Amino acid sequence: MQLSVDPASATPPYEQIRAQIAEQARTGELATGLRLPTVRALAETLGLAAGTVARAYRELEADGVVETHGRRGTLIAAVGDSAHRLAAAAAAEYAERVRRLGVPPEDALAAVDGALRVAYRDDAAEG
Repeated sequence: MQLSVDPASATPPYEQIRAQIAEQARTGELATGLRLPTVRALAETLGLAAGTVARAYRELEADGVVETHGRRGTLIAAVGDSAHRLAAAAAAEYAERVRRLGVPPEDALAAVDGALRVAYRDDAAEG
């Protein structure tokens, strides 16, 4: 697993770690079931506080990218299925909320389109 943290970046270190692990899992560079280093070991390797790495791992777990199994450690989850399932759930929640608010479908789609453009433009700018 290759990770690097740019201390001069505007992106917080935990987010740099989270994004790199998520991308490597998505592309298959990190195989499903691969055990990640412990929080302390990775923090030491990267020269960061353990809390920084722990936050990245917590967010990866919340996103379904990794699974924590006690003594077995933190493992790469089956990301494709999990990521798509979580995206579909978030989309359904958004659709229900805008419907309740009375937002017309075309306005709701425009809002999503704008948000995605901003989010992916930010990713492209960092890369």
